[in-house]
Amino acid sequence: MFDAHDFFKKRFSAHLKETSRYLRYIFNGHIAVAMLFFVSALAYYYQQWLAELPANFPTAWIIGIIFGLIVSYSPVRTLLKEPDLVFLLPAEHKMDAYFRNTIIYSFVIQLYLVVLAGAALGPLYFASFPERAGSDYGLTLLVVIILKGWNLLANWWMLKIREPGNRLIDQAVRTVLNIVIVFFMIGGNMLYAAVTTILFALVFLYDWSISKKQPGIVWDLLVEKDQSRMQTFYRIANMFTDVPHMKNRVKKRHWLVALVNKVPFRQTYTFDYLYRITFIRSGDYLGMYIRLIVIGGLAIYYVPNLWMKVIFAILFLYLSSFQMMTLYQHHRTIMWLDLYPVTLQSRQKALMKWLYQLMIIQTVLFVLLFLFMEVYVGSIVVLIGGLAFSWLFLNGYVKRKISNS
Repeated sequence: MFDAHDFFKKRFSAHLKETSRYLRYIFNGHIAVAMLFFVSALAYYYQQWLAELPANFPTAWIIGIIFGLIVSYSPVRTLLKEPDLVFLLPAEHKMDAYFRNTIIYSFVIQLYLVVLAGAALGPLYFASFPERAGSDYGLTLLVVIILKGWNLLANWWMLKIREPGNRLIDQAVRTVLNIVIVFFMIGGNMLYAAVTTILFALVFLYDWSISKKQPGIVWDLLVEKDQSRMQTFYRIANMFTDVPHMKNRVKKRHWLVALVNKVPFRQTYTFDYLYRITFIRSGDYLGMYIRLIVIGGLAIYYVPNLWMKVIFAILFLYLSSFQMMTLYQHHRTIMWLDLYPVTLQSRQKALMKWLYQLMIIQTVLFVLLFLFMEVYVGSIVVLIGGLAFSWLFLNGYVKRKISNS
């Protein structure tokens, strides 16, 4: 006899085992040290910035937008797989306990976002409103947690609606209401906050009513949503280790490919061409590379100390090159590459050369940022330090790593 609660425990155990295996690789020693340094530096300068906080700083809007977006993003992790579209259909009327457990799991696992945001925004709140007690901020966090649960239920009910346009409109309306509720609470306008909460409750009841009119579960939509989130997780994990069952996305990007594939048409340049177009057309590498440059640039721009700017430049140079190393294993499941009449040394040399070019581009961009800020000493240090670090890191760590793989 089918037991939905027991089925959830088995599915949850398998999910936890798989994600924890990849999380060990994501939070390895290199990344952990880099993240610890990054967070510590940001916390230090965050405290310095709060000491000089302007009197008219829009604290209510900042906290309202951040908390509003966090509670609005409340997906339900159903842990469903593609075979469930066939094998679970006969047991659909017995799945209530299973989906109830998935909603509870989704709520608990997403509370860490509320906790992190609450801890990060707490100093800003008390610096802006020093006359308020800690219980006032605690009440705001309690309301945010309640809103999180309401949005999670609303998202679950809307998953019974097949039209994406209706789901998008509902999500947009609830997001605006979430932001406004928190904004009024932070601003101390409890009457307006209560009125906005009533409006949200009406939307909440509307979602419940239309979900009750739907005939059943939209299984294909649930599987599509859950598999999409798992593929996002796999793409992140693939930056740190091999993920054999990841579905790689390929994008054309013709003009970018034409820009970077200026390599001689000779046998020894086979992997030069392959690594370049893989970097451009894969759904992982180019986006990660650009994001790290942007985040690193923001950190350099806003950190006041010269030497901390330089350290951040080298740190993000390291993070980018460390992430791009996985290009070497990107095509590991394609057996045809082993038939190429190209030596292993040529393959390794091609990767080293492409990584070095990417690191030079990033170094130059950081140098230009220093010049824009008129920090000329820093630009010289970053230029020399970045080129030296790139050569040492590639010929030391990267060369040894790919030789042993």
